[in-house]
Amino acid sequence: MASSQHNPIVLTGIKPTGQPHLGNYLGSIRPALELAERHPAYYFVADGHALTTVRDPARLARHSDEVAATWLALGLDPERVVFYRQSAVPEIFELMWILACTTAKGLLNRAHAYKAAVALNQAADRDDDADVQVGLYTYPLLMAADILAMGADLVPVGRDQQQHVEMARDMALGFNRAFGQVLKLPVALIQSEVPTLPGLDGRKMSKSYDNEIPLFGPPEEIRRRVMRIVTDSRSPEEPKDPETCHIFALYRQVAPGAAVAGMRQRYQQGGLGYREAKETLIAALEGRFGQARTRFAALMADTSQLAAVLAQGTAAARYQAAQTLARVRRAVGLARAEAQLSTMMAENAVAGGPAAFASAARSRRGL
Repeated sequence: MASSQHNPIVLTGIKPTGQPHLGNYLGSIRPALELAERHPAYYFVADGHALTTVRDPARLARHSDEVAATWLALGLDPERVVFYRQSAVPEIFELMWILACTTAKGLLNRAHAYKAAVALNQAADRDDDADVQVGLYTYPLLMAADILAMGADLVPVGRDQQQHVEMARDMALGFNRAFGQVLKLPVALIQSEVPTLPGLDGRKMSKSYDNEIPLFGPPEEIRRRVMRIVTDSRSPEEPKDPETCHIFALYRQVAPGAAVAGMRQRYQQGGLGYREAKETLIAALEGRFGQARTRFAALMADTSQLAAVLAQGTAAARYQAAQTLARVRRAVGLARAEAQLSTMMAENAVAGGPAAFASAARSRRGL
């Protein structure tokens, strides 16, 4: 169960893989923004996780800014939510190592991503671990550290990601068995009501299928993509089933309720052509995201505001992570090293900088 506190803490990580699309908004961004209205929350740009696939530092930096700008443009309030970059909180990565020392290898063997990589290698008659990076294998450890460092109670995920939270809970249980009740046990908040949004070709909307509608693409690109939505061959005069139409499936998610009801009626009574339906969808998308697109463009044109917001959130995140890590260090026996480090840092500050500190250290050793 989650913590018994009155208002549980929520945590969400957003991997920087480029500009989010409509499916991302409906599946994760909108529910997360709604949760942030009701709960204390930690939301972070998971740039450390992106290193498993991104090899271009400029691209990683750009995608990280795009993710941050997207969330702020869509209404994330940094005064209510701690919003930060994962890579700016080194305590998370230290906690990951300590968790690695109490986590069974067999638990990582069961991770879905690792098992999928092994299955592909076996199908190709290759060694099970061919081209499998340690980062991919230990990915669940970093996810657990993300969650446990902030003392999260609830982690909103789809059913396909439920295992990540369950593994984090298992790792916390393993650590607590060894060292006492130190880490809070998180719970997955399953978002079963989130719709599976069809892409332009009817398959699940995904960048890998190139069938997505980007949230902040130029209007001409949005129009071009909407016009590619696959439909059947019914004429405008014929009645149509809105429940089987990809255009209507998208429209109902972005238009006001009264407009959706009116569109449904027109589908059922006939007289609505698919081209007109697509034009109506384009207008609804503009009405829903037009102002946010302008805000996104302004943030990306001058990223100093992004940096300021993330710096503020990082300070709060590091404070919380440091509290968790201090308890963990004491539990495992590293508190003495922590105290020695604090003393050394204090001496360094008094002595006048790194060079003076190094000289004093050499003198103490008789060098």
